[in-house]
Amino acid sequence: MKRFKPTLSHLSRRTFLQATAALGGASALGLRSSYAQEPEKPAEIIVRAWGGSWVDSLKAGVSGSFTKMTGIAVRHDLTEDNEIQPKVWAAVAQNRVPPIHINWDTTTNATKSALRGVTEDLSDLPNLANVTDLAKPAGLEGFPIVNTYGYVYVLAYRPAAFPDGPPKSWKDLLDPKFKGRLAFYNDGIGFHFPAQVAGGGKLEDIPGNMQPAWDFITKMKAQQPLLGEDPDFTTWFQNGEIDAACTISTNAREARKNGVKIEWVVPEEGAKFDTDGLWIPKGLPENELYWAKQYINHALTKEAQQVWLDGLGLPGVVPGLTPPKDLVGDPSYPTTEADFQRLIRISSKIQVENESEWFSKFKAIMQG
Repeated sequence: MKRFKPTLSHLSRRTFLQATAALGGASALGLRSSYAQEPEKPAEIIVRAWGGSWVDSLKAGVSGSFTKMTGIAVRHDLTEDNEIQPKVWAAVAQNRVPPIHINWDTTTNATKSALRGVTEDLSDLPNLANVTDLAKPAGLEGFPIVNTYGYVYVLAYRPAAFPDGPPKSWKDLLDPKFKGRLAFYNDGIGFHFPAQVAGGGKLEDIPGNMQPAWDFITKMKAQQPLLGEDPDFTTWFQNGEIDAACTISTNAREARKNGVKIEWVVPEEGAKFDTDGLWIPKGLPENELYWAKQYINHALTKEAQQVWLDGLGLPGVVPGLTPPKDLVGDPSYPTTEADFQRLIRISSKIQVENESEWFSKFKAIMQG
């Protein structure tokens, strides 16, 4: 586990020249075929995505402009990432064409697929020469995944429910007045690590001793929180069903865009910082693999990231992006070392090895 500080990643000149030479140099999309001409274009490529503002932002920043430049339609498959995973794994194992071309995935889930050997290597994408270290999947060889941005699991809240000022601690949610008025992800993702600290434990004890986290989550269970997924949080805030939630800032920001008076903080115990990425499953026809790589390379351009991540309110992996005006200096949009020191980042390897157990433990507590 470690605190995270972003720096500019420079692939060696030799590595970059090898990559671009193998692909014939850079085209309008930044990637050119080594064929005499571009390979046949498929009618569409399928990108697995999350719904709501998530897919809307992807369409606006990446998919729409990709279609405009290539003429290839992009279909967004909104199957949840945990549901698509076994389908992709089975297709690769059985030498069948996978059900999607690109998976927009959490880095932890994507790491599971990479370790299983079902992901294509993306090291030959020329635009990797111009990204920060955040794009590189830690602990993995090459680029079986490309991280595309980071995000924070903030404590989002209604100011009216906290008349004495913003909550300073996750412990503030234990006030009886919030019974039935809180929300968490249904597997507890984003909450395990701050719960460890709020329960009196240390981050250094993860994963060996998580009892402080389970004790604190047991206390939180007595508050009878709502449990759901990304689209639910926006809806619950808009409908006035909750006063506070541990959620990705994008969901709270979306509710605020829709007129809900809502704010968010990073409590004194910290908040989880994580990344999402894009990857391609093995088994695609060669021409479709080429165009899927084109899509991801396009997603690493400044132009695409600026629009895509403006919609999500998240910091990207391309230097020089302009934060949305409403997020300048916001703790959910870290840009400085001081910002990152307040956040918790646990290695993907530790998460891959333990996440299923953590999810099961959280669910057992909440359902007990």
